[in-house]
Amino acid sequence: MSPPLNNILYVEDEEFLRAIVEIALVDIGGYTLKLCSSGMEAIEVVSHSQFEPDLILLDVMMPGMDGPTTLQILRETDSKLKTVPVIFMTAKVYDQKEYQKMGVLDVITKPFDPMTLANNLQKLWEKHYE
Repeated sequence: MSPPLNNILYVEDEEFLRAIVEIALVDIGGYTLKLCSSGMEAIEVVSHSQFEPDLILLDVMMPGMDGPTTLQILRETDSKLKTVPVIFMTAKVYDQKEYQKMGVLDVITKPFDPMTLANNLQKLWEKHYE
């Protein structure tokens, strides 16, 4: 049985996508969501706040620091994050095997259906703990 999924760290540079995902995951899914607009902001949040994510939802293509680099630094910065499941969100799905080597649970392609996003995350979460 999987532990409960409550806290999600979401890193996305596009403001309108952050707003859509916030509605999908907070209002529809009932999750606690910490929104970050960049990889640097996510690193700051994790380093300087009490927020401990159960799951990280991470955009792949962002200016400055992309998702894979952000993930690497987050895991190097905080040892607790080494085991936190990560799901990439991207419009360009690259080699899934490369993402798996990085320890990424799955990839959600953009565009996505906001009405089913929370349910899809819950299913992936439960699959991770099977």
